[in-house]
Amino acid sequence: MNLTLDEVARHTGGRLEGATRAEVLGYSIDSRSIRPGELFFAIRGPRFDGHAFVAEAAARGAAGAVVSGDVSPPKGWPLIRVGATLEALHALARAVRRRWGGLVIGVTGSIGKTTTKEMIADLLGKRGRVLRTTGNLNNAYGLPLCLLRLEPQHDVAVLEMGMSAAGEIRALASIAEPNEGVITNVHPVHLEFFASVDAIADAKAELLAGLTGERRAYLNNDDPRVRGMASRFDGEIVTWGAGPDAAFRAHRIEERGTEGTSFTVRHRRHEADFVLPLLGTHNVGNAIAAISVAVTHGLGWRDAAEAVKNMRPAAMRGSVVKFREGFSLIDDSYNSNPRALGDMIRLLGSTPGYDRRILVAGGMLELGDDGRRLHAGCGRDAVEAGVDLIIGVGSEAEALVDGARDAGADPARLRRARDADEAGGLLAEEVRRGDLILLKGSRGMKLERTLNALRGAFTTVES
Repeated sequence: MNLTLDEVARHTGGRLEGATRAEVLGYSIDSRSIRPGELFFAIRGPRFDGHAFVAEAAARGAAGAVVSGDVSPPKGWPLIRVGATLEALHALARAVRRRWGGLVIGVTGSIGKTTTKEMIADLLGKRGRVLRTTGNLNNAYGLPLCLLRLEPQHDVAVLEMGMSAAGEIRALASIAEPNEGVITNVHPVHLEFFASVDAIADAKAELLAGLTGERRAYLNNDDPRVRGMASRFDGEIVTWGAGPDAAFRAHRIEERGTEGTSFTVRHRRHEADFVLPLLGTHNVGNAIAAISVAVTHGLGWRDAAEAVKNMRPAAMRGSVVKFREGFSLIDDSYNSNPRALGDMIRLLGSTPGYDRRILVAGGMLELGDDGRRLHAGCGRDAVEAGVDLIIGVGSEAEALVDGARDAGADPARLRRARDADEAGGLLAEEVRRGDLILLKGSRGMKLERTLNALRGAFTTVES
């Protein structure tokens, strides 16, 4: 949905200098990756001020720049001067969303929102053209840039909405103006910034308050805090989960180890069987959330089952890496929190066909004062699951190792590593044929380096 520079100026309340009706071919806040014809927004962030890179954007062929400070552009190169560039980006994204006028579905939750967003987009993509959040660009910068990719031929936009503080989802909803909202769950994630888990639930519920138009909410009926949001919402409610009261109910759930999960969905008088290649029963919840959205929008059950069968995990989100030397690794290293780590530990312990099970657990960040207790609990989970070797990575994971020790783990089965690189060296020395390894930690732990160390020492098998 390309706009001219004077249209951008009008939507942002800015003043165009070097007046031109040139068409903008895209939008960027990164001068390093901007392409010819795109408009550069000079954002002031916590680490960089985009105004320092306006000349670089011009040299790379940008169509112009949106600025709020004193900037002297190359002669004849257009600028749009605004009061605040981030607010201008939001205003432009909101204007484009309204001009497009289609269905927007917002997705949020403590765990699984990226996977759920991808599943919804894949399923709805069987019936039309879908714009989805790229990766997890779900914040005040990424969400508006995603909306600015809207084209008239898009039938629906599926947008992930993340937050680490109260009010952030409300702000994102004011930009995207979603018609429908999906809330996956509420867990103790970002506790460093909240007084309680109930406060996290209130922040997630901001999505429902921000719905417009038809206003439909898809709620996880198995999560009491999400289920409780129904009493504060006067739009249409669609529930999903494994409990008997869910409108879309998953049952006959069967784990298939590294091959995924099978389950049956019941909705009213209809039942359908599904095979999901993604690991763990927690992904069944993500899948049934997506199925509830797609079926509500008219996707047939057969098409839904086919789409689910063909789903694949995103990088570092539960993919299985096999090595020629006879061991396998579950790469779930993109992020971590106590509930997600506990789910994956149970999967590690219950997966058949392996001689030993190894947990490489990086520290879980942003847990606040409860961090040590929550880490220790995951250590106990690992002992109960029968994990044979535990490697804790980083200072936060010290408590996880201590929790395993206090739960009766043999000290010879416990290792501590300063960082992901050291963990890779330890793992390369310890691993042997018949092992199954789980790699999981917060993004800041950079556990992909641990996997890279294994790739350097051993040979992967292409699947």
